[in-house]
Amino acid sequence: MTLGAEHAAARALLDPLLALHERIRDAVVAACESASLEALAAVADEDATDTIYQIDRVGEEILVEGLSGIAEQEPLLLMAEGLPVEGLPLPRGTARERCRWRVIVDPIDGTRGLMYQKRSGWILTAVAPERGEATRLRDVVLAVQTEIPLVKQHLSDQLHAVRGQEVIARRHDRIRQAWLPLTLRPSASETIAHGYATVVRFFPGARDLLAAIDDAIVAEVLGPGSDGKAACFEDQYASTGGQLYELMAGRDRFIADLRPLVEPVRRERGLPRGLSCHPYDLCTALIAEELGVVLTGPDGEPLDCPLDLEADVAWVGYANEQIRRQVEPALRATVGRWLVGEPAAS
Repeated sequence: MTLGAEHAAARALLDPLLALHERIRDAVVAACESASLEALAAVADEDATDTIYQIDRVGEEILVEGLSGIAEQEPLLLMAEGLPVEGLPLPRGTARERCRWRVIVDPIDGTRGLMYQKRSGWILTAVAPERGEATRLRDVVLAVQTEIPLVKQHLSDQLHAVRGQEVIARRHDRIRQAWLPLTLRPSASETIAHGYATVVRFFPGARDLLAAIDDAIVAEVLGPGSDGKAACFEDQYASTGGQLYELMAGRDRFIADLRPLVEPVRRERGLPRGLSCHPYDLCTALIAEELGVVLTGPDGEPLDCPLDLEADVAWVGYANEQIRRQVEPALRATVGRWLVGEPAAS
């Protein structure tokens, strides 16, 4: 099958996936409206990649049921947080070798912020031709990303992209039950000065080192700053999908998630393996790239990773190439000095 034919075949999955996202969104919002914070924040399970909270279970049945219906047309392998790490062939009982597509899903990205009603979560889904263990993020041909709003929030956004085609974004009004057009543009600024630029440090264990790396990058890029003034700002949005959205919406200019790179430091400190970004958190990267966001690894190479549930992924996002040229040399030099070569200063 040619690349164009492959993309066209994947596009046939788009409308059913959009409808499935809407069902999951509405179910999670309804659960947040009716259940107590303590009930939704209770731990439901622990798997190899993350803690599963009760709120995560809300859309799981809908997800499997909905994708089972989609798979009646063409068998697929479902990869999702909370399911077996080897994936779930659908329809059930299908041999893995018969699966045409790999569909990787994070039913709620940003669970912690959503369950405490602090910030929106996101439903993330990507579709790639199934190539077994060789399937990678760069193989994704279709991606859908849907916002799960806070209970007090009546507007929420949905984006999708087919590789090589225009990104479609729209905004849902849940009071009027109507869709509104939406235009997203990454920032055109050539500098991180006075903008949002973040090195991720969500969780304890090596936050001191990550903060020091953040300070070192900003100092090298912008200098020491001025008395009583902030050179730039940060936003620790504990949702990779949400961070990608902030880059797409023009609100963030630079984000670096280096958590896998500090694992040696955690081990030296006698700490357990930390929680890092996984491929399902980044599975909608296609949408951001189609909008012009530049996504790389810490080494500067185009962002890529196995399309599985377990890989730890470090990534960097730049709103545009000008921001990349400004920040990347300082980022790579700092990472090389602090995480690869010389130890961090005390």
